[in-house]
Amino acid sequence: MAARRSIDPIARLMQEHDITLMHLSSLNRATRSLAEQGYSEDAMLRVREAVQFLSLEVGEHNTHEEEALFPVLERYVEGPTRMMRAEHKELKRELRKLQTAIRAIHSPRVSTTTLRGVRSRAQTLIQRFVNHIHKENNILFPLVQKFLTRDALREIARRLV
Repeated sequence: MAARRSIDPIARLMQEHDITLMHLSSLNRATRSLAEQGYSEDAMLRVREAVQFLSLEVGEHNTHEEEALFPVLERYVEGPTRMMRAEHKELKRELRKLQTAIRAIHSPRVSTTTLRGVRSRAQTLIQRFVNHIHKENNILFPLVQKFLTRDALREIARRLV
């Protein structure tokens, strides 16, 4: 997610979550299509685009959280950030599993079992992402906004650049 200066770093991170949710929705629709209607170039293109976004952009987003937000928040409390870091690692593992499942699709003649496997992997990843984003948007970020000073928020914004 392109580096840019933001007055409210939490609003920026939440906006990035919204974009991620759109890509997760696209992934959900595309993998459902593969599992229910069989292989199509269009569905595979949407799967690959969503997975590429998750791999590149969400990886960058999580790095921003871990290097800009979490160190400042950890001056006050460590439990939530420890949990979020662990979830970031789990999301990365689940994404790799989905990428491996997608690589098993070698041609339009792929088996229904393989397509259903991709769908299952995608559903697991989507569920974990949505739950993670929900925790950050509704628990972690409000905590940050409530307890961090304006100076601390400005520091986070500077670190995001």
